[in-house]
Amino acid sequence: QVQLVESGGGLVQAGGSLRLSCTASISTVRMGWYRQAPGKQRELVAATSAGLTNYADSVKGRFTISSDNAKNTVYLQMNTLKPEDTAVYYCNAQIFGRGGIKNYWGQGTQVAVSS
Repeated sequence: QVQLVESGGGLVQAGGSLRLSCTASISTVRMGWYRQAPGKQRELVAATSAGLTNYADSVKGRFTISSDNAKNTVYLQMNTLKPEDTAVYYCNAQIFGRGGIKNYWGQGTQVAVSS
């Protein structure tokens, strides 16, 4: 059973910072963070694979994704947070197994940014 363990969410004032982390129980092909605000669809925030990264336009220049492959861990450093960043943030991992690549999700961690 693949497990993703997230940590680091919380409440912060606008302009503040938070760091999320997610550790997978096995090696991954790709890891990333998605978020879902109330009444909205889940959206990609940032992802990393084989040293490459991609970001949603709304977080470029403010968020940084990084990984420690030896620990199967991905981090999301979030700076200059805005109220519109408020959402549940989900860790995603793509893992190669029998039948191909499968997606796994963490339980979600709440990020709330007050104005």
